[in-house]
Amino acid sequence: MSPIFILAPQASIVLMLALCALAFILLVGWPLVAALVRIAVSALIIAMIAMPAAASTGSDLLTALTPGLLDLAGVALTALIGFATVRFQRWTGIQIEARHREALHSAIMTAARVAVARGLTRDVATEFVAAYVRASVPDALKRLSPSAETLDALVRSKLLEVAGH
Repeated sequence: MSPIFILAPQASIVLMLALCALAFILLVGWPLVAALVRIAVSALIIAMIAMPAAASTGSDLLTALTPGLLDLAGVALTALIGFATVRFQRWTGIQIEARHREALHSAIMTAARVAVARGLTRDVATEFVAAYVRASVPDALKRLSPSAETLDALVRSKLLEVAGH
């Protein structure tokens, strides 16, 4: 007598295949159905708009489409103005930041030259330059808001640069 082979899949394989099918439906199937429904609804809306326009003459077609075209032009113009406004704000923001950065560096260099000319020690010169910068360009410090360590490193760097010349 020959043995009987049962070709029934194991429960874990069936469960794994069911989970894969569910994941495929959720990740691919529903978004695909939603996209197809959006396309069908869009086609239906376009057909509903075009039907009365197609039944009319050329002049009536233009009369029927004019309000929609004006609305579309208004939306496009609004988007264009918004885009230009954002670009202009970015550009002016960069320009303002550059002016503040230049003012900060200039104030540090001026104070560093004075400190070196007076022969101040390194710690006293650093304090002198920092105080000068806080007094002369408070707007630049407020706008750029460098950390104390960054400002100190910048002051020391400029002092070394001036002292080296």
